[in-house]
Amino acid sequence: MKRIILSTIMVALFCTWASAESSVWKAQKDRSVMYLGGTCHVLRQSDFPLPPEFDKAYKASDMLVFETDIGKLQDLSSQQKFMAKAMYADGSTLDKHLSPQVYSMLSKYCASKSIPIEALKRFKPSMVAITLTTMELMQLGVTQEGVDLIFYRQATKDRKPVEKFETVDEQITFIVGMGKDNEDALITHTIRDMKTTKQEMESLVSAWKKGDDQELSALMLAEIKKKTPKLYKELLVERSRNWLPMIDAYQKTPQKEFILVGMGHLVGPDGILEALRKNGYKVTKF
Repeated sequence: MKRIILSTIMVALFCTWASAESSVWKAQKDRSVMYLGGTCHVLRQSDFPLPPEFDKAYKASDMLVFETDIGKLQDLSSQQKFMAKAMYADGSTLDKHLSPQVYSMLSKYCASKSIPIEALKRFKPSMVAITLTTMELMQLGVTQEGVDLIFYRQATKDRKPVEKFETVDEQITFIVGMGKDNEDALITHTIRDMKTTKQEMESLVSAWKKGDDQELSALMLAEIKKKTPKLYKELLVERSRNWLPMIDAYQKTPQKEFILVGMGHLVGPDGILEALRKNGYKVTKF
């Protein structure tokens, strides 16, 4: 479960950019060319500098396309909206939406980490899962801004056009709705997976070093697809499919686009790269 939080919900994939391979692809159809980069939404200091393929694709592109409006996402108003939607508006509390057993597990975990459970009680389980995961990642040195924000700022500085697949409101809705009707499983898996965070991080680092999209797919997607297929479908498959007509429309323009989205949307049998191949695109590592 934590893998999907890391890859899809603005928390993190871990990346070490030590390989000649990288998570940037070139997609060609007819005379059209576009680039696709699998991103990490937050990074460690040791993950810099970014692999040269990202900068090369940026320089070769005429415009950038992100999951959502990165600039608006940074606005205080958007952050306030996210926090408001992540909290129960009807006076309800977290313990009313979890089973006694799972709430007890959560309470014990928070006590072991000196986290006051009362500070979390007004938040929905999705926000609790994000908060706990973020705190664990920070202890592992994940404190730096991610690929998306870095290139958004560079594009703004260079006055390079920027577009998006989703509105900020749509992305907030997806995030806040994570685990809906399956709240016990979300919290249970989040807590249990904390024990293997460092090990999973190293596995992901190794996959990135090898530029192995199949291994990344296995590490990031296999468990979530098997254990929580509804979440897998809603947060990854359906959103990626919604983006495909827009990607195909970009193919018909003379501009070269650099599409930057979370890695979980690109790899795997249901990912964007495979969908493009099936639609007649030649997809190669850049």
